[in-house]
Amino acid sequence: MTRYLLDTNAAADCIFRRKGVHERVKQARLAGHKIGIGIPVLAELLAGIECSATRERNLEILARHIALFRIWPLTTEAVREYARLYADLRRRGRPMQTMDILIAAIALSLGNCTVVTTDSDLSAVPDLKVENWTD
Repeated sequence: MTRYLLDTNAAADCIFRRKGVHERVKQARLAGHKIGIGIPVLAELLAGIECSATRERNLEILARHIALFRIWPLTTEAVREYARLYADLRRRGRPMQTMDILIAAIALSLGNCTVVTTDSDLSAVPDLKVENWTD
């Protein structure tokens, strides 16, 4: 059993049924894998909806689909992993957005977890498994 943590772009593609991600999530779930998002992803989804022209409709869609995902918290272990990653990336001259580092830190703190994303930045995180599920 693998855990898959969807990045914000993958979660939005799944929820709004774009780019084949919803179907890949369904297949993974049927194969017995765990599918989730981290708290930072939920925050980014809600922020995007707040800025959208169709706010009410998008809030309803999110409310209907959020139960599809496990919500993985930002634990003390994940925060320690964030600090380690932040310092390592900075030393290597590879800055990254805070939210991306938080998402990577949650995935690494979970153990057997793969981040599903279209964001190539996350591939720079050492030991992080990354997959792109778009068509």
